[in-house]
Amino acid sequence: MNTIADRILYEDNHLIVVNKLPSEIVQGDKTGDVCLLDDVKEYIKVKYDKPGNVYAGLVHRIDRPVSGAVVFAKTSKALSRMTVKVKDRDFHKVYLALVKNCPPKESDVLEDYLVKNEKQNKSFVVKEGTKDAKLARLSYKLVGKSENYYMLEVELFTGRHHQIRCQLAHIGCPIRGDLKYGYPRSNPDASISLHAYKISFEHPTTNERIEVVAPLPTVAPWTAFKGLLK
Repeated sequence: MNTIADRILYEDNHLIVVNKLPSEIVQGDKTGDVCLLDDVKEYIKVKYDKPGNVYAGLVHRIDRPVSGAVVFAKTSKALSRMTVKVKDRDFHKVYLALVKNCPPKESDVLEDYLVKNEKQNKSFVVKEGTKDAKLARLSYKLVGKSENYYMLEVELFTGRHHQIRCQLAHIGCPIRGDLKYGYPRSNPDASISLHAYKISFEHPTTNERIEVVAPLPTVAPWTAFKGLLK
């Protein structure tokens, strides 16, 4: 599943949702690497035989080492409406994370205050009232176990920098491959075992409730959990 066409999870006249590979950057950065946004534009241009510049707007981002569902808008009107939904938290995201350590509880709601260190590109849990600290809130539940790893389903209630990575590490469960947050070894492909599994939102034009699921990566250790999810 390497071409964009093979990884499209949902598409209509207004939106396109792609299952991002862990190595891809969503939007261009200082590396100069080809980004998913440009690939989506090229896909639209070729598929619909569009001349000139093609429009595609990025609704939200996920980190480069993370895989899973990313939403793009095909019109500026759809983008502006979706941006409001993201801001108003009418854009629900569920992630799956593989961790080595069993969490202290089978399910819990985590509330922490985070501060981002720009120089390190890393977030830290701090005391409430610390300068620039922002409340981060998520829930997790244990949904599976393999011989070596635990799978956690994580639902975000806020959208802080590296929130899942930081908060899970804080309870002793750094995500597999995430050296930045305390996992001892990197993954062979430089990914971390965090997957944007499910997104749901109200369609910006039809108002229909849309739910999109991104299949798990087809590599170990994700393959050990295939069939566990409904």
